[in-house]
Amino acid sequence: MRIAIAEVGQETDSFSPLTTDLRDFEGFGLFFGEEILQRMRGVGPLGGMLEVASEQPTAPTLLPILRAWAGAGGALTAATLEFFRDRLVSDLKRLLPLDAVFLALHGAAAAELEDDVEGELLSAVRGVVGPDLPVIVTLDHHANITRRMVQHATTLIGHETQPHDPVDTGRKTARVMFNLLAGRCRPTMAWRKIPLITPQDQFLTSQGPMKEWFDLAREMERRPGVIDVSPYPMQPWLDVQEGGWAVVVHTDGDRKLAEELAKESAAKAWSLREKFWESARTPVADAVRQAVAAESGLIILSDTGDSVYGGSPGDSTCILRELLRQNVPCRTLVPMVDVAAVEAAHSAGVGARIQVSLGGRVDHVFSQPVPVDARVAGISNGVTLELPDRGPCDLGRAALLEIGAIRLVALDSRTFAINHPSLYMHLGLDINDAKIVVLKTASNFQFFSRWRKGLIRVDSPGTTQSDLTAFDWKRVPRPIYPLDPVSQYHP
Repeated sequence: MRIAIAEVGQETDSFSPLTTDLRDFEGFGLFFGEEILQRMRGVGPLGGMLEVASEQPTAPTLLPILRAWAGAGGALTAATLEFFRDRLVSDLKRLLPLDAVFLALHGAAAAELEDDVEGELLSAVRGVVGPDLPVIVTLDHHANITRRMVQHATTLIGHETQPHDPVDTGRKTARVMFNLLAGRCRPTMAWRKIPLITPQDQFLTSQGPMKEWFDLAREMERRPGVIDVSPYPMQPWLDVQEGGWAVVVHTDGDRKLAEELAKESAAKAWSLREKFWESARTPVADAVRQAVAAESGLIILSDTGDSVYGGSPGDSTCILRELLRQNVPCRTLVPMVDVAAVEAAHSAGVGARIQVSLGGRVDHVFSQPVPVDARVAGISNGVTLELPDRGPCDLGRAALLEIGAIRLVALDSRTFAINHPSLYMHLGLDINDAKIVVLKTASNFQFFSRWRKGLIRVDSPGTTQSDLTAFDWKRVPRPIYPLDPVSQYHP
């Protein structure tokens, strides 16, 4: 049994001033061939697939092509998309004949001149392997489902939770693949688009309307003949021609059942549309005051408008400016992407005082630089961390700046570790000493769970802000709720 495996993952923020190229993928781990089998065990969807493959009575022949992941950012350059497409096509041709292709994608990637990166890649794969070979696909559940994706994939199986568990998604999808190859199931797909976009405020699947919608999917999967139900609340900042929420259902050869469940799930999401827009965001000044006044820490200040995991530059000064204005008295940890500040700190050396304008260098619309007088308390250069379930993470160059009670780590790249305690610990800081930490994410707080005493979602501006009406939407299909007065929807 010969199975080709590959991963290409990136989440695009259409309103970000950034672009994404191969260097961004290299920063998160760009692997080819046999190195994938060595580096991806226990990491991401491929790690889950490798685990299930090892459990098969007859060991399959796994044929790794590439693993490329770049987190979130601006649109891919045309050359980057071309590189991935050409590599998939050439390697698949070389590896034929095959019994299946296992492809881990994100689902919300766009490129220059191409709204539908996943659809383009799947079309290219299908062009090599033909119309009948199983092409098994895992997706982030913030994917945007398109006609080409549905046309060219055998399955489109998404994460079950936010925060995500990519390894578990890989296991689930791999089990479907091996059952299909053994003749134990015949995945049959149905799907529905939902004319809806919503902010990130209600994206956690552990509470609120998102829990209600995802709980329905799990209940449906317990019904006879149902293989998978994957809701897709598209990430909120993707302005593309087929944008909008969706649901994909896979049954065991029963198209009528799949259609009925897709309609039921889509109708459920639509019925909750107003609840998905409910918000508990706190104005910046109030958020800082509440964090300082809290009886104990660690208090997370979620910088929702500058979510690096959503595609923002990571250089918003909105919260930093308010921390300085209120002269916070307690130990506060702050991350900031700022190449010039890192260079200044490295040039001055540990112990030196520097005057530097921090942040606001990439995002000039929502943020402006903040001048500070800081002491360089530490520097690091080229540290690579192995993060559980995430694999290698290159921190690039970093600098620890002391600004009163604030401990700010300046970075020269948008590393995944920007929201990870290792960012501070590798520079000698003890998280137990801090009362406040700023996280540039709106939902991935799990890495600080052992210290967390409170969470405040800050209503900060930026390219991942929750006020979606502030953006100039140009490509999403209209009408779409709530940008337009859509009162009826019939899935």
